[in-house]
Amino acid sequence: MQDGAGDSHPLDRLGRELTLADATFLLVASVVGAGIFFTPGRVAELLPHPGWIFAAWMVGALLSVAGALANAELATMFPRAGGDYVYLREAMHPVAGFLVGWLTFFAIYTGTIAALAAAFAEGLAAPLGLGEGGTLAIAIGVTVATSALNYVGARWGARANNLTSIIKILALLGFAVVGPLLGSGEIERLSPAAARDDFGFSLSAFGLAMSPILFTFLGWNAAVYVGSEVRDPSRNLPRSLFLGLALCTLLYLLMNGVYLFALPLEQLTGTGDAGEAAARALFGDLGGSLIAIFVLVSVLGTLNATVLVGPRIAYAMSLDGLFFRGASQVHVDYRTPTGAIVLQAIVAVGLLAVLRSFPSALDFTTFAVVLATSADVVALYILRRRQPQRPRPYRAWGYPLVPGLYLLANLGIAGAMLAGRPLECAIGVGMLLAGLPFYLLFRRWNADPERADR
Repeated sequence: MQDGAGDSHPLDRLGRELTLADATFLLVASVVGAGIFFTPGRVAELLPHPGWIFAAWMVGALLSVAGALANAELATMFPRAGGDYVYLREAMHPVAGFLVGWLTFFAIYTGTIAALAAAFAEGLAAPLGLGEGGTLAIAIGVTVATSALNYVGARWGARANNLTSIIKILALLGFAVVGPLLGSGEIERLSPAAARDDFGFSLSAFGLAMSPILFTFLGWNAAVYVGSEVRDPSRNLPRSLFLGLALCTLLYLLMNGVYLFALPLEQLTGTGDAGEAAARALFGDLGGSLIAIFVLVSVLGTLNATVLVGPRIAYAMSLDGLFFRGASQVHVDYRTPTGAIVLQAIVAVGLLAVLRSFPSALDFTTFAVVLATSADVVALYILRRRQPQRPRPYRAWGYPLVPGLYLLANLGIAGAMLAGRPLECAIGVGMLLAGLPFYLLFRRWNADPERADR
């Protein structure tokens, strides 16, 4: 089962064109966006102590790795498009897979596309002196352009991801090295003595700090959603998850070190853009301007990766008759899910027309992802029990202890978010449940003989 074809969906017509490098850089492009610039100030506000800041980011990385261990086993069992939609459908019930797929496609991926496009447009429109109409036009234009790029082939989208990912890695590594060597900062700011005097550690604050950190790690499982397009998925899917996460973790720890070196903790606390603030502190206005340009490039790369991944969820659900019919269309020559790509672009443009500006990173997104990845782990346990003989090219390291600890940690974080951000969590649950009537509708469509003969 070298190419994974034996586990492909019988109606799947996508081609296996993505290499290990493509899948790895897809993860890096999905994870490393604007989050590492915008979330550290919030983390420092909740944990104003250098040691606890690094500890929280390490916990976020370890949680992501623990989730990747489970997803690596599931992805090699089912190397298909759709990711956790497929795993929950196979382990639990089609309605479980549908609800997670529904939430992931509309709230997480399409909503993130609109937010990233708006953020890119606002960053570009400000120096050009454009008003609201011009900003909206840029946001819609970049959404259509990245969708068109991925429409004409997964390889073109992957090449764009590879290029932007390499630029991100080199730029962040350069900033992390050159900043302390040539910039004006203080190494003492990284020591425990720099902690705020009134700081008192609490599990509640630590749990709330995990929300922006996990948000910044969102996308660590991007490769599993394109499982049917990865060459030799038994080897390359697990490797891409672990290689990509290793790179992202290294970059995030280095960047936090630069921020603490460049800025007093009181100044870092609550700052909106830690990257620009640190660059200005180290190198003056020129450094801040260069970082602002880099943020735009980084956002553009993450937007392209999100546009590539999202349609595979709708495509997988449509193959099973649990989504709009046109989402299962595949271009004869390009072998891309063109129907799902167009649908995603239309929804994203509609959201842009309504929102018109970059919405704040909402906690309900992280809450939804915490629930979805927890459900993946539950699916892992169920499949180990129900399908013990099914081939598993990769078996999750540390099973059953590590997945169990991951599940407990996620439930603890979800509890802290429920207590500290009840409204945002309720919105996430509401969006999840809003998919139920659509599930019933799609099931009725699927029962239609004309639908079955599509």
